[in-house]
Amino acid sequence: MNWGAPTLLALGLSMMGQAATTDCLSCHQDQGTSAKASVHGSLSCTQCHSTIHEYPHPQQVTRVNCASCHDGSAHDIAASVHASVGAQPCLNCHGPAHSILPASDPKSSVYAMNLPHTCGECHGNAQIAKQAGLKEVYSLYLDSIHGRALTKNGLLVAANCSSCHGSHKILSSKNKASRTNYANVPATCGTCHAGPLKSYTAGIHGQMLEAGVDSAPVCTSCHTAHQISSVETTSWQMKTTATCGGCHKDELITYHDTFHAQVSALGYVEVARCWDCHGEHEILPASDPKSTIAASNRAATCAKCHTGASASFATYDPHADSHDVKHYPALHYSAIFMNLLLAGVLGFFALHTFLWFIRSRFGTKGGSHE
Repeated sequence: MNWGAPTLLALGLSMMGQAATTDCLSCHQDQGTSAKASVHGSLSCTQCHSTIHEYPHPQQVTRVNCASCHDGSAHDIAASVHASVGAQPCLNCHGPAHSILPASDPKSSVYAMNLPHTCGECHGNAQIAKQAGLKEVYSLYLDSIHGRALTKNGLLVAANCSSCHGSHKILSSKNKASRTNYANVPATCGTCHAGPLKSYTAGIHGQMLEAGVDSAPVCTSCHTAHQISSVETTSWQMKTTATCGGCHKDELITYHDTFHAQVSALGYVEVARCWDCHGEHEILPASDPKSTIAASNRAATCAKCHTGASASFATYDPHADSHDVKHYPALHYSAIFMNLLLAGVLGFFALHTFLWFIRSRFGTKGGSHE
């Protein structure tokens, strides 16, 4: 048989590794057993502990350099926010050196269902978070729709930490290359939520972001970053107007004057709120023919709640401002008249009550006359 030089070299290294491993196990039996069951089970000891050249070896040995095999991952970590976290940042996430399991193994610390707990070892520690200038977000994530879907229902497709932040090259959200940078949030969320991303991109908010407007809302502006609730819950629906009002302050004030808002304040859920009229993700200005509040579409929008709503019915303006005499003169003067009428009626009866009190308290008592 014709043995080529490369084949002979590989065979020689393999035999040397096996012999070295046998020597190592004479002292490190426990580590050997763990390593054999790990993702590195096919490697010899000296392939990782490459600085050990004799047996027995000195007590203090050089740390294993994971980059000797995982140079790409090591390069990403060196550029990430975790670059300075400990002498061996790899082991903080992947577990003990001799017991590292593949990410596909349910027992692995980086298995999809276990990853939040692994990240939570640091990000769920209030003291560590404070030292790093971060918020404690682990508990928020666990209580979110993503966290419950993953950890309670076992849905591996649910977003975990790496789904949004990445695996190794995790960058600060202030970094423009970060997956969680404000401008990149829609694309990151869109890797799972492709439909909403398409609608958002076509809407006014997505167009604003594309144009470079810093104040353009993104997914986290409305849904938050970690404590994301189901939109089907009553609590989420009840707070949506306040969420929209964070940017649209004038519109929130005028909405509060309407029947819809006043009934909502009493606790009724089935009441029109911002997204019922304006849409959810593909929100368009009234000047756009495709907008749900365009003149030609307004009756159909109202008809979702008010069956049989006519074009005349749809002329109702939920954001009319009685203080704006230029655009709403009739409403402005009607409001002044009603305020004066109310003040006059209340004033008249207040005076009437006061005079009646004076008469009943100090007036002449009736009696007989001779």
